[in-house]
Amino acid sequence: MTELLREWSNGDRQAQEQLFRVVYNELHRQAARYLRHEPSGLTLQTTDLIHEAYLRLIDQRHVEWQNRLHFFAISAQLMRRVLVDHARRRQAAKRGGSGFRLPLEEAMDVTAGQDLDFVALDEALTRLAEIDPRQAQVVELMFFSGLSVVETAKVLEMSKRTVNRDWQVAKAWLRRELSRGDGAK
Repeated sequence: MTELLREWSNGDRQAQEQLFRVVYNELHRQAARYLRHEPSGLTLQTTDLIHEAYLRLIDQRHVEWQNRLHFFAISAQLMRRVLVDHARRRQAAKRGGSGFRLPLEEAMDVTAGQDLDFVALDEALTRLAEIDPRQAQVVELMFFSGLSVVETAKVLEMSKRTVNRDWQVAKAWLRRELSRGDGAK
């Protein structure tokens, strides 16, 4: 996969197509995980999310792909943006209405039929990134990409202990921020 990423970075369109076939199942798993937080009447399907993220991926002209983890980290960012854009359009259609707000810790184990307010989470993550960019990256990689502590530590080139500490602090901060949002509405 790393070789395909390098060939794609060098402009090889066949490598790009072959890479998509190789990573499709993993992207599908990520997309299905995100969409299980969405309400049952959702118009965005797993395949739609994958394809929209893929279209955004192939627009990445100047990325020097490092490895598999780097690819999935970028994929997670793009899927996050697709989901947030979709949630914003849905909320605009409802004139500002939003779905059930779910604390971040519970979102990791959400059951079918509940939805996560991706717009509120995105806004909170943006605020967190202003305060502590590394913690925001940890959340993005672990929550949106589904990377493990070990994989996140490898991508960010830090210790597992630091990742765990950042994850716990970021979850607590986000939980507080998201609960404040509930009271503001």
